[in-house]
Amino acid sequence: MMNLARSKSLAAYDRARKLIPGGVNSPARAFGAVGGHPLFIDRAHGQYLYDIDGNRYLDYIGSWGPMILGHAEPRVIESIVRAAERGTSYGAPTENESRIAELIIAAVPSIERVRLVSSGTEATMSAIRVARGATGRSKLIKFSGCYHGHVDSLLVAAGSAAATLGVPDSPGVTTGVSNDTIVLEYNDTVSLRQTLDSLGHEIAAVILEPIVGNMGTVIPTQEFLTTLRSETKRHGVVLIFDEVMTGFRVAYGGAQSLFGIEPDMTTLGKIVGGGLPLAAYGGRADIMDQVMPAGKIYQAGTLSGNPLATAAGATTLEILRDESPYEYLEQQADRLGQGLLKAANAAGIPAQLQRVGSMMTLFFNDGPVVDWPSANRSNRQRFARYFWGLMDRGVYMPCSQFEALFFSRCHTPDDISTTIAAAEDVLRSMDQ
Repeated sequence: MMNLARSKSLAAYDRARKLIPGGVNSPARAFGAVGGHPLFIDRAHGQYLYDIDGNRYLDYIGSWGPMILGHAEPRVIESIVRAAERGTSYGAPTENESRIAELIIAAVPSIERVRLVSSGTEATMSAIRVARGATGRSKLIKFSGCYHGHVDSLLVAAGSAAATLGVPDSPGVTTGVSNDTIVLEYNDTVSLRQTLDSLGHEIAAVILEPIVGNMGTVIPTQEFLTTLRSETKRHGVVLIFDEVMTGFRVAYGGAQSLFGIEPDMTTLGKIVGGGLPLAAYGGRADIMDQVMPAGKIYQAGTLSGNPLATAAGATTLEILRDESPYEYLEQQADRLGQGLLKAANAAGIPAQLQRVGSMMTLFFNDGPVVDWPSANRSNRQRFARYFWGLMDRGVYMPCSQFEALFFSRCHTPDDISTTIAAAEDVLRSMDQ
């Protein structure tokens, strides 16, 4: 085990706390679930992060998903530099916006029109407004443990950082807003059908993560997704897949291509921007053509379609399309997942490994995780010890039991072996 010095990160954190709420600009970075203080990063390259104390870590966050090609991929960096040399923002259309739109539409058959925005939160917020405008209805169904950004109507029984910090509902979300949000349990087909049968005429949309990453990796049953698709069609409800996390990660066409289910609308982010702030929402032409200026539903953004972000995103998608790293990622993910689970089993520690492609979670849980109540039974204290044990061995994992880990095509078979060996060492040393 390495004895890693982190005094500079601690000093940086003390400074930041005097300037920024909690010292971080997103709760997911706060280390609130594992104790200690966050590390401050100096740079990243390939599969590695380097903190300001000079420590190097194998990175299994990848900026929470976007860095599927690894950090500072040369062709992506070159495209950003070329774009920046021509100016950083115009407030006017560019051909690169059509370039990335064509790539998205070609990759995701359910998307016939797409609108670019700057964040996943903007994408989900906009998609819900469009669904409400298109249907003339107000109510929304979401699922406990799914997080769709910090939108008022969606910060009800949210997952991810909200679950980690023990505040699944946020102050500032009004009763009126939350009254329009119906929260069901993930994978509960019976309650879904019953709710749509009784309230379908009032419901504009159902939104979900088709593979959940925000209460840890939770996989839908095929019955659940099939019922979602058939019942929303029957009741005229817009089905929205939030693929901000899974889009271009679990497959080039996203989770919907794996399950063979076409939603009415899809939200995208993370990988689609190549590491820069860019996201998108899209769907059926008859729905999307109701967005201004083609229609009457308002949505706008000064930096939407920013030329640096579209350059990075389009280059990333083209590399993924042309070089398709998904088979390699699947092979290494299978090795990593099996190795982590075997290490827990050998140490006598109850655990569940849930994975789709290069997205996975090791739950310290004695039963399968199918929804938020089962995820919530995970042993948070055990996870915290596991997290810091790996950090001390140079392996940077998500700082919450309720986040998925990701890795890139830069991670080598030796890196995977190193990670498994580190996990074996940590888990073996933990008290039962």
